[in-house]
Amino acid sequence: MNSDQKPKKSHIGIDLVRLLASKGDRIFSTERARELSPRVGLRASYLLEALYHLRRNGWIVSLRKGLYTLSSSVPGVTAAHEFEIAMALVNPAAISHWSALHYHGLTEQIPRKVFVLTTTDVSVPRVRGPESKERGYPIADTIYQFIQVKPERFFGTMTVWIGEASVTISDPERTLLDGLSKPQYCGDFGEVLHAFEVRGNQLDLKRIIAYAEKLDAATCRRLGWVLEEQGVHPVRLDRLARLPINGYRKLDPTGPCKGPCNRRWMIQENLPGKVGT
Repeated sequence: MNSDQKPKKSHIGIDLVRLLASKGDRIFSTERARELSPRVGLRASYLLEALYHLRRNGWIVSLRKGLYTLSSSVPGVTAAHEFEIAMALVNPAAISHWSALHYHGLTEQIPRKVFVLTTTDVSVPRVRGPESKERGYPIADTIYQFIQVKPERFFGTMTVWIGEASVTISDPERTLLDGLSKPQYCGDFGEVLHAFEVRGNQLDLKRIIAYAEKLDAATCRRLGWVLEEQGVHPVRLDRLARLPINGYRKLDPTGPCKGPCNRRWMIQENLPGKVGT
């Protein structure tokens, strides 16, 4: 390639970015770029090199292999919201856990990651290393934390609009249940209990009990304990109390195996104020 060709091809690459922006393709694949490249005079043989230079010069950002987003440097383009990017990284995907708690106004704490619920039959992007699953997947200044569940446990979601993007997010009841099973992805167990208090009378009791029954017995027992502590009449919780369970389960699954045992709920109350009592 001689020197007088480079500016021309660089210019064509920018024309591709402008065309993608005009089509509303803020997030696009290599295949989509290849489909549009003839319209700006970009040869297929140069496409990957053009994408490399566009990425190096800050016009586009790589999300994962073969997937990109336009950067805010492109005139007239609003950068894709981090939730919109999460939707593009895996399918199915739902914003969940701490991110969903914050979206629904159930916590004032701002998470440092974007938490994404997906299924175990999906390959999630991750950096190399044995601890990459817990570190999350970084893109620019944002870290995406994927929590994988069995396909039959991917439910309890709703669709919301974030700017120009349609985004799937776990609804309040499912989000609270996720906090009971994995509080480490929601701040901590104390933050989850606070979220239940914030939801208060807005909690859909029938929905959250039905959701819990589709998950596991430990989550059902934790839910029953929390709701009874919040003043829900015990009779309304008998369905949860009758579910069979083998042995006591920790109230806070991340806490120590200490504290008094609640026989009705088969729960060990390992909260800081009760441990050692």
